[in-house]
Amino acid sequence: MRLRLDIAYDGTAFSGWARQPSLRTVQGSIEAAVGRILGGEAQLVVAGRTDAGVHASGQVAHLDLTDAQEARLRRGRDPRADALAARLNGVLGRYADVSVRATSEAPEGFDARFSAVWRRYAYRVADRAVGYDPLERFRTTFVPAALDVDAMDAAARSLVGLHDFAAYCKPRPEATTIRTLLEFDWRRDERGVLVANVKADAFCHSMVRALVGACVAVGEGRLAVSDVAVLRDARERTSAFVVLAARGLTLTEVGYPADDLLAARAEQTRARRATDI
Repeated sequence: MRLRLDIAYDGTAFSGWARQPSLRTVQGSIEAAVGRILGGEAQLVVAGRTDAGVHASGQVAHLDLTDAQEARLRRGRDPRADALAARLNGVLGRYADVSVRATSEAPEGFDARFSAVWRRYAYRVADRAVGYDPLERFRTTFVPAALDVDAMDAAARSLVGLHDFAAYCKPRPEATTIRTLLEFDWRRDERGVLVANVKADAFCHSMVRALVGACVAVGEGRLAVSDVAVLRDARERTSAFVVLAARGLTLTEVGYPADDLLAARAEQTRARRATDI
């Protein structure tokens, strides 16, 4: 049985998503909870690995149960797959910084990572006009300057499309930095906090934080609106802007095709990724 897990977490105290020896991670915490309930070992496959300090409200993972684990699930007080979320949260704790929002039996062909067609992130920035709010310090980056949100929005929209984003990615040997940026825009929320909406088919390492950092430089007047596309097309890392902190970044949503297209999408993505390395 393959299960889909919908997950939320505050990444502040985690050393990222991926399991690491002797470090507290989101994956390790959930897998340990699965082991306590169903026994054996568990290995989650996630839609998008997040770095230390990055949050999620819409993370997705899948988990393949062994025959023994499935049998143990069926012997429980409530044998439904969707009841496992409550049991996991009972182990994780009432006020835990990670929560499994839902569990369900995955449709045929579903792969949390390879079936995904896009991921969406939000990044929150409080500027001098809003001021520093200590209650928001773990999910909002404070920039002590007055930011021009219209200029930031124009810069962001100029980057949308299929491009090589090497200038905005932390390099990894032999890995491609070509991505399709589907949406990128800025707005102020009801409190005046600047919120970036960033959606792409996939992201390379540190890409979102670099993109928002370049836009903040535009908002401060240190870069022109047109500079962000010029830097992108140069395809080289630059010191013209600062990659912003993880605290402001949240994975909010992962998109999947219709159930009958899941397997084909996963196969297509695997084939494309195989050419990246």
